[in-house]
Amino acid sequence: MGNSDEKRVWGIHTMDDSLFLHEDVIAIGWKDMGDLKQIGSTRDAFKKHYEEVYPDAKKGAIANGAGMLYRFVYEVQVGDYIVFPSKIDRQINIGTVKDDYTFNPNASEYVQQRKVKWLRHFPRTAFSQGALYEVGSAMSFFMVKNYADEYLSALDKNFRQTALSTEGTEDESIAATADEIVETTKDFILKELSKHLKGYELEEFVADLLRAMGYRTSISNHGGDSGIDITAYKDELPPRILVQVKSQDGDIKETTIQSLKGAMREGDYGLFVTLSNYTKNAQKYLSSVPIIRGINGTELVDLILKYYAQLSDKYKKMIPLKMVYIPVPSEDDK
Repeated sequence: MGNSDEKRVWGIHTMDDSLFLHEDVIAIGWKDMGDLKQIGSTRDAFKKHYEEVYPDAKKGAIANGAGMLYRFVYEVQVGDYIVFPSKIDRQINIGTVKDDYTFNPNASEYVQQRKVKWLRHFPRTAFSQGALYEVGSAMSFFMVKNYADEYLSALDKNFRQTALSTEGTEDESIAATADEIVETTKDFILKELSKHLKGYELEEFVADLLRAMGYRTSISNHGGDSGIDITAYKDELPPRILVQVKSQDGDIKETTIQSLKGAMREGDYGLFVTLSNYTKNAQKYLSSVPIIRGINGTELVDLILKYYAQLSDKYKKMIPLKMVYIPVPSEDDK
């Protein structure tokens, strides 16, 4: 894909999404390696230092580890693009590198750092399965090659509408690890929900899911102005749960959740369901109002997987899944 030589695109993983997103950095670990600028500026110098710091490391691990560190310091340039798949909200975050490498000895783990500017944040459903596979690399830091252009095109204003409305194209399928199969399944479910269920149709699906979970439900008349889409009961007695469902692509704002609270009476509980996520202010509001629970797209998918067997046949056909057994590492290997 031709533009990757002009505009290099790098992928990165972390266990600390908050560090990346809230402090506008990308970072990798290897704290024991110290300040990488103090090592000679050649790959051989990095390999030699890696062997000294980690004498028990295998030959392949030395080459991979030293190579990643060298690229992070000397090959990444200011202005290069970063693709970061965050786990906490299952978003694809795209930004640019703002500054040269720095060593932060005060960091608890991720001491090798670079400042970035995040440009846009997308749901994973906005990208092809092949693009998602590429940034699902087992390496912590790597160059994105095959789907660099797809990620760069995401910065165009009309990208999301084009990507999400594309139908009839089969995503590429490649061999995947157990973790990748799970992630791929979750991506597939969320993409099918986004494609097939809008507005009232999503309300009907959520009502069916609640019934699968053991609730009795009634759906409000379409077009009503009460702000309540579904009313759910666990049994014949209160409390009742008032449910509002939103299929919009953008994150849900605090004021939208407040409208749900305004429709609740004393003793009611509230449930807000969205395929996207919640803004920071909305998340704070949900934390401060324990009688309302917010479910985002990621949590909705987890509930679908948990109660899939109890869903109606209509939705099983829409989201066809098959239970399979896959190899996973034994406890002795961990």
